[in-house]
Amino acid sequence: MGIDLMNIEQLIQALTLEEKASLLSGQDFWHTRAIPRLGIPAIMMTDGPHGLRKEAGSSGAGLSNNIPATCFPTAACLASSWDRGLLAEVGSAIAEEALEEKVSVVLGPGANIKRSPLCGRNFEYFSEDPYLSGEMARCWIEGAQRRGVGASLKHFAANNQETRRLTIDAVLDERALREIYLRGFEIAVRGAQPWTVMAAYNRLNGNYCAEHPGLLEDILRGEWGFTGLVVSDWGAANERAAGLRAGLDLEMPGVSNGNDELIITAVRAGKLDEQALNRSVRRVLELAARAQKALEKDVIYDRDAHHALARRAAAEGAVLLKNENHLLPLNKDQKIALIGGFAKNPRYQGSGSSSMNPTRLDTLFGELVKLMGEERLSFAPGYELGDDQPHAGLIEEAVRAARKAGTAVICAGLPEMDEVEGLDRECLRLPDAHIALIEAAEQEMREREIGPDRFFFAHRGGRNASGALASALDGRETAGSSHAYWSDPEPQSTLIDEVEPYLLRSELIVRSPRGRRLTSAGLEREYIIDIPENYDKDKPCRLIFTMHMIGGSM
Repeated sequence: MGIDLMNIEQLIQALTLEEKASLLSGQDFWHTRAIPRLGIPAIMMTDGPHGLRKEAGSSGAGLSNNIPATCFPTAACLASSWDRGLLAEVGSAIAEEALEEKVSVVLGPGANIKRSPLCGRNFEYFSEDPYLSGEMARCWIEGAQRRGVGASLKHFAANNQETRRLTIDAVLDERALREIYLRGFEIAVRGAQPWTVMAAYNRLNGNYCAEHPGLLEDILRGEWGFTGLVVSDWGAANERAAGLRAGLDLEMPGVSNGNDELIITAVRAGKLDEQALNRSVRRVLELAARAQKALEKDVIYDRDAHHALARRAAAEGAVLLKNENHLLPLNKDQKIALIGGFAKNPRYQGSGSSSMNPTRLDTLFGELVKLMGEERLSFAPGYELGDDQPHAGLIEEAVRAARKAGTAVICAGLPEMDEVEGLDRECLRLPDAHIALIEAAEQEMREREIGPDRFFFAHRGGRNASGALASALDGRETAGSSHAYWSDPEPQSTLIDEVEPYLLRSELIVRSPRGRRLTSAGLEREYIIDIPENYDKDKPCRLIFTMHMIGGSM
């Protein structure tokens, strides 16, 4: 079966009204609908912003029964590289894995703005900066679509929180909407023409995004020149006839909700112009025709090459927050204590629809064993994974391990449920167990008069520690950035987000007259810094820069 682009108009004429309506919703959770009598095939869509999440079945009933795939760093980590070429490579690799699995559209990337650091899905989004978000999304899309696999730019638009995401109304004035919340999408659409754009769950200024003609027709198609298909987020279609009139082409997933019948009834009653129906049918057929050429070949991707790319991407996205007293590179000839459960059981991705079944697991502990041998490396868990409460015995064990080592590396971060689709965070605080571990280490330093150069905090800015390396959920191949511990520090990556200071933080010392605009090191934009009233122009002013959603493990 196949579709000839030259014959799409003939196919539309040959379809019955019932068949046209059926083409505008899914066949099941992941496939578009096939019309065998006319040779119209079903094509498959599946999750995959940082790696392919294809279910072993097609029910969509769970998140864990997935085929193995390379887990690349999340968008938050990739954007910290500021590397357009790297994003294109990752998009291309994910598309290659999609082709092996006969997947035609990958549901990603996400270009929503990180309006608040508390959003539980921030790991899936690139930045709070619309230009950076747009450029990263554009390059990801270009890389994927060069392989003949479509992207689905999401979630359009102003889907910036998980709390009440199905019903929330994002009320925005025109300037904020255009300059912040739509700008990244505009850059990606104009620059890369994604095959599909995904309409979000939420309302925007009173209208659901999936039924918003101003958003889908006037802006997306009319102003930006989008030529592809608009698909609903899974379950985001409400009033189906209104959605078609507004520019929503395809409802996903395929469920028995009566919407096909509502479309048929609306056309027969004269409430929905059949030309609007034909317009969306045409886009579905064009998508299927565009996808079929790449699916004709059998593809087997190179697992080792993709693993190596994921490691390189994780390294490029790591951010050196501070390196006082030249703590990095670590001395491989001295004893090192590796403290924190994440060293052996890393947090490498967020939870929700993007959760993957990775092909491989690299851990910081395993990689350091390879690099320096087990005889000079000790490990102490310091806390129980999944338990927020401190355990005195584990903390004491960790302090003893640090006492015997030349350097202690502490791995701390966020639990799984702090970075999850469908839930927002309540605060920016680390788990109490992680805080207690770090405070115990600092107390040991003070009591024994050990210099702060003995402690290095992986993933969070240290308070008294000399070193800190941030990583934003850097993928299953997370130990790819382990070379940062041994190589001469080259902080090519820079932080992509700014949030209010909190317990564990990185600090940047600058000198500036009060009220002057300052540019944080390496960032291609300016921030207004709140200089304290008692600021002395002859003394350093301590400014706080940090990033949110850095719960990954190296």
